[in-house]
Amino acid sequence: MKAIILGAGISGVALAHFLQKNKKIKEIMLIEKNSEPGGLLRSFTCKDIAYDVGPHIIFSKHKEILKKNIDILKENVKTLKRSNKIIYKNKYIKYPFENELYKLPKQELNYCLNTFLDNPFENFQHSNMIQFFYKIFGEGITRTYLEPYNRKIWKFDPSFMDTQMVERIPKPPKNDIIKSAKGKKSEGYKHQLYFQYPKSKGIQALFDAYYSSLNFKNKTYLNQKIKNIKKINNKFSVITNKNSFKGDFLFSTIPLNEFCNIFKKTPKKILDRSKNLKYNSIIISLINVKGNVGGNNFAFMVPDKNIIFHRLSKLDFLGKNYSKKNTTSFLIEITFRKGDEVSKLSNKQILSKIFEGLKKLNFCSKKEDINFSEIRKFKYAYVIYDLNHRKNVDEILNFYKKKNIVHAGRCGSWEYLNSDQVIYQAEKIIKKFNEKY
Repeated sequence: MKAIILGAGISGVALAHFLQKNKKIKEIMLIEKNSEPGGLLRSFTCKDIAYDVGPHIIFSKHKEILKKNIDILKENVKTLKRSNKIIYKNKYIKYPFENELYKLPKQELNYCLNTFLDNPFENFQHSNMIQFFYKIFGEGITRTYLEPYNRKIWKFDPSFMDTQMVERIPKPPKNDIIKSAKGKKSEGYKHQLYFQYPKSKGIQALFDAYYSSLNFKNKTYLNQKIKNIKKINNKFSVITNKNSFKGDFLFSTIPLNEFCNIFKKTPKKILDRSKNLKYNSIIISLINVKGNVGGNNFAFMVPDKNIIFHRLSKLDFLGKNYSKKNTTSFLIEITFRKGDEVSKLSNKQILSKIFEGLKKLNFCSKKEDINFSEIRKFKYAYVIYDLNHRKNVDEILNFYKKKNIVHAGRCGSWEYLNSDQVIYQAEKIIKKFNEKY
């Protein structure tokens, strides 16, 4: 039997990695539209500095997947301790925000502390992201940091987003908040306190390790733009700009909204649902500046709405292979959507706005401080959990499930999944598949 996998990002490759052990599958065909596999789990190099599509880390609550990811990298992995900051009014506030309330101006400190300790929203049911923040953190912390930062990153009103993204965030103990206000150190939310990262080659090293594990059953077809997909007599037919593929099983990791458009005989009600799936695109930029700035920190969250980027990461923190002497390399992230103001900016204008932000944060003072830079854009970055997300996605996936089509990955299943969750999802899918076939 033959299997077709649409998309050769980490989800498609992980599916093939686990599926190749099934002796009944004689051939696995990965069909990729780009000239290289990798999807969002890839790295680029500029002046010998490797940078990712956003600051990936290797971490997982699924211990077996974490061990697998570490083992597959062999010697090319190191352990790091999180040192992330929120830059609020040019002060470095330890992440998460409630960890160092004492650094806030006195009026704002009291606002955050008092509305956390005496929270009138604590016992209300919540139905959206902003209500969840009010319930868990109170009005002060929500309005001071959580709401402006989430508005900035999502480019979407958080009162019209559901809670799938935030439900895992625990309510901090009152004693920890009181200590934070008095200046006593606390780690607070310890999720991802320690993480791993490749010593060299960026997160691409993790993808390459999985891709290299694929055996003779697998073949990747690149530069394949899919024109249509059909199911005829329990067989799947995939037509691209270059080839025609036929298989017994179909796994899709390509964007769910696009799949709906190219699968023949998709009914109008499913197409209508797919048109309502929302997502953010992303601009990433590598910026190398003169001097060692930012201290021994990794990621900086920037809630200031007047600065174009929402986060920047100091790559030097990751080790000597991500650093150049007497300079600092930042990975900048800017979310946008088609038609908004950011989407209309030229690369030159984007760089100018990035410089303005870096200057405001005291990371450089003049344009000549920037040694080199590079900009890349990616259409699909973040799935947006709007209030209709669950209803729309479930109805679409249930329709294709009846046709024995499996969707996986961040864009394929339209879920905000990190790379470890994508690999875990692929393992579960293939385990279930193997039980059936």
